[in-house]
Amino acid sequence: QVQLVEAGGGLVQAGGSLRLSCAASGSFLNIYAMGWFRQAPGKEREFLATITWNNNVTRYAHSVQGRFAISRDNAKNTGYLQMNALKPEDTAVYYCAVDRTPGILPIIALGYEIWGQGTQVTVSS
Repeated sequence: QVQLVEAGGGLVQAGGSLRLSCAASGSFLNIYAMGWFRQAPGKEREFLATITWNNNVTRYAHSVQGRFAISRDNAKNTGYLQMNALKPEDTAVYYCAVDRTPGILPIIALGYEIWGQGTQVTVSS
């Protein structure tokens, strides 16, 4: 059973930075890609970024391109989301997710099979 544990959320002022981490553990990890999503109250879950585990291919949502950076450390089975120049509208619960099926790099939630519990990010103005 694969588990994902996010960390790094918190309260930050507008313009500040946070780095989220997502540690994967368990049997048969076989990660193809790790993605990051967020969900604000009353809104749908939003894709932010994704990265392939073996060859480091990345894709970003337009809303965070240039401000957020996704990375991974294969040796630690951990993914990261560096968030810079944060805005109040970035306030949400942030989730990491894993896809274990090679193929098209997914940018929608349905493309991921395993999810973390989420970590709250609050950006004050």
